[in-house]
Amino acid sequence: MAKILLFIALCVVPSLVSGTRMVKNPLMVQGQVYCDLCRAGFETPKTTNMAGAKVKLVCSERKTGEVVYEREGYTDSTGLYKISVSEDHLDEVCDAVLVKSSQPKCAQMTPGRERARVILTNFNGIASNTRFANAMGFMVNEPEAGCAEVMKLYLEEDN
Repeated sequence: MAKILLFIALCVVPSLVSGTRMVKNPLMVQGQVYCDLCRAGFETPKTTNMAGAKVKLVCSERKTGEVVYEREGYTDSTGLYKISVSEDHLDEVCDAVLVKSSQPKCAQMTPGRERARVILTNFNGIASNTRFANAMGFMVNEPEAGCAEVMKLYLEEDN
């Protein structure tokens, strides 16, 4: 009986106090990282996927903004990253955030595309355990050849 009480005191009580809730099946955060070769600020036909980019998942307390969870990952050969999360983050704000480019010539974070908000809880009615984050991107310092033509296509579509 003493061993059971000791187990509860050492394992169960701390998890209840910290507010961490383990999920039955781990959640998977999945997203894409790209290189904007035209400096368009969004994906175009000249956009390429970025392998080896470093991404971080960050969860913060809603009220204080204090970071309570971090996990890192890297993109695969297709520019896709997957980060597994075994805890529920119902009361926290979580973002996938760009950390580092794998391409020195495409290392500037695209303003407004350097982070993506994700919901990391099973208490919201989402049936899937996969959470899809919006694509995030880096851009080159100077647009590549052929980008003027690509951007003209977008201007013509607006008219």
